[in-house]
Amino acid sequence: MTDHFRYFNSSPAVIRLTVMMYVRFPLSLCNVEELLFERGFDVCYETVRFWWNRFGPVFAKEIRKRRLKYPVRHSSWRWHIDEVFVKINGESHYLWRAVDHEGEMLDAVITKRRNKQAALKVLKSLMKRYGHLAEIVTDRLGSYGAALQDRDAKHLQEVGRWLNNSAENSHLVFRRRERAMNKFRSEETLQKFTSTQSQFYKHFNGEGHLTKRHQYRKFRSEALSEWQSVAV
Repeated sequence: MTDHFRYFNSSPAVIRLTVMMYVRFPLSLCNVEELLFERGFDVCYETVRFWWNRFGPVFAKEIRKRRLKYPVRHSSWRWHIDEVFVKINGESHYLWRAVDHEGEMLDAVITKRRNKQAALKVLKSLMKRYGHLAEIVTDRLGSYGAALQDRDAKHLQEVGRWLNNSAENSHLVFRRRERAMNKFRSEETLQKFTSTQSQFYKHFNGEGHLTKRHQYRKFRSEALSEWQSVAV
């Protein structure tokens, strides 16, 4: 990945730190600028915006590539799908998020409606990437049932009060970032940021509340070491 920094005068280490801070944590562009200044780096917030747009998807793609080398544990076992409304330039859109049984995001799709056609768009995107599903957990929105009926998969649907907590909880991280970014200006920006953030979150999320302290320290060190090699 050295070629990606060829025409940049700034240190790759500074660019890596800037992109990680902005995408991984709920910080605004100005927050990142101030934190970098405290560390001795005079970087304009517009530079922060340019760097994350330029390098964020590149880093996310490399992380995704490395994760695919490990045994696939999700794909077609169980999908959890949930939708949440998002404001883009004052207009309501819907962000459909699909996660696996471990809460890792599989796909995200933005639509203007929450009807059968929108649900079909999500299902087709998932099936194209991961093949046919074995189980799918949704809420009681009728669009899911209509879309699954159209795909002859209605019998695979599960609906329950708490069954879809994995998908609903996955929205929490996004909502914190949305507030820090003061909403989104376009569907393309939302799609890019959601897919990039999901890879960063999966890479650094060690679930410290579920593991012992020494195991969490080991995971965090390994994740940081791999990140530094990913973004070389």
